[in-house]
Amino acid sequence: MDSKQFAEPVPAKPPTPVKIVIAGGFGVGKTTTVGAISEIKPLTTEAAMTSTGAAVDGTGGNVPSKTTTTVALDFGCITIDEEVKLYLFGTPGQDRFGFMWHDLVLGALGALVIVDTRRLDDCYPAVDYFEKAGLPFVVGVNVFDGSLKHDLEDVRWALAVGEDVPLITFDARQRLSVRDALLAVLHNTFRRASAAS
Repeated sequence: MDSKQFAEPVPAKPPTPVKIVIAGGFGVGKTTTVGAISEIKPLTTEAAMTSTGAAVDGTGGNVPSKTTTTVALDFGCITIDEEVKLYLFGTPGQDRFGFMWHDLVLGALGALVIVDTRRLDDCYPAVDYFEKAGLPFVVGVNVFDGSLKHDLEDVRWALAVGEDVPLITFDARQRLSVRDALLAVLHNTFRRASAAS
């Protein structure tokens, strides 16, 4: 009798968990990004916007159609292949919740910093944060209304990010577009790791 006939099947190795942070200013599309790609129902901590909160956060009516805001984090996940599963952590965008960023970034391999070119002033703090933290990141210009308002090199200049930081466009509402943005984060992280070793 062949002993291989009764051999137990080797269980498949689970994919490697990879933490990616989705960051950016208020109303740039972080929650939409996580929701568009997550294979599970995303965890969101959306709360209704109030006039008092808007005054504290200084939204200034910049995003008039926005009625909710993230007050802690967004969470979702997506399996890339048999080897890699991404765990996505979206940051809150308001300055008053900035103290949470350190905990959300802890253990992350990279970040997607989402930019709205209609409100570039709101994007500087997120870019500055990741430059200082030394975490590899990609700047993703969210193409609102399906069109790019500024040339990418003009955006790079305005944000003062170096050529070593990938700058891409994507649509936070489109699953495949979000997938490509997250793959850009992974490629950038691996490229930085290879250059350092």
